[in-house]
Amino acid sequence: MIKSMTGFGKGEATYADKRFRVELRSLNSKQLDLSVKLPGKYRAAEAELRTIITRELQRGKVDCYVSVEATTAETSAHINAEAFKAYATELRKVCGDNAITADGDALIHAILRMPDVITSEEQEVADEELRAIITAAEAAAQQLDSFRKQEGEILIADLLRRIDLIEQYRHDVEPYEVSRVETIKNRIRENIEKLQIEVDNNRLEQEMIYYIEKLDITEEKVRLDNHCNYFREVAATEDAPGRKLGFIAQELGREINTMGSKSNEAEMQRLVVKMKDELEKIKEQVLNIL
Repeated sequence: MIKSMTGFGKGEATYADKRFRVELRSLNSKQLDLSVKLPGKYRAAEAELRTIITRELQRGKVDCYVSVEATTAETSAHINAEAFKAYATELRKVCGDNAITADGDALIHAILRMPDVITSEEQEVADEELRAIITAAEAAAQQLDSFRKQEGEILIADLLRRIDLIEQYRHDVEPYEVSRVETIKNRIRENIEKLQIEVDNNRLEQEMIYYIEKLDITEEKVRLDNHCNYFREVAATEDAPGRKLGFIAQELGREINTMGSKSNEAEMQRLVVKMKDELEKIKEQVLNIL
């Protein structure tokens, strides 16, 4: 099954009066590059989160976001009544000593900003809360995996279409191979005639044959066909073929470049350029395959 490395997945789970949401975003990368962001009090779940994501996603630049939402109003903040009372007494005394009229609301706001008036109690995290985060992460990873499969089907269909085009252009080259032989021979003879010198025709034929053989692209065509067939085979049989398809694309490029260097005919060179264009698009798309 071909999978893309780009995608998005979201999972949710609830425990008591809290809703846990995990979001996963993935882009292409040579290795797994995982970033996990979650509230500090739930750091105990990070190791298992990483294990799940690594197992399910394998490769890619993955960002994991964990958020917690309370379904009922709650607060861990408490007002220290004794401290509030002490600050209020001192402030009223200072205001009275300096003939300052103390406004009630302003006095309350001032006291609440004082040290130790408002305290926050750190509540212990229950194991069930951590389990809820893991459940949400598993759901997000499965959704992202499904997204990757859908994208992978689109990608591989496009890649195989471009492989077909490369083969088509390769076959379109053949008629020009035959015609260019006579063109090369006539060009050589015309240049010799312009020099107005006598030549040994047998030796001339031998030299032309040697020259034309150096321009022969039969081996390149055979290897190009083999690489195209191997590309299809790997795409159809392997689960995570991204790297291997990239290597095959490099081999395709070598054969196409060699054909281009030997194609001293305008139409052949035009077809080689078309092959190179399709190959560049293949290389770009292969980077997104797992």
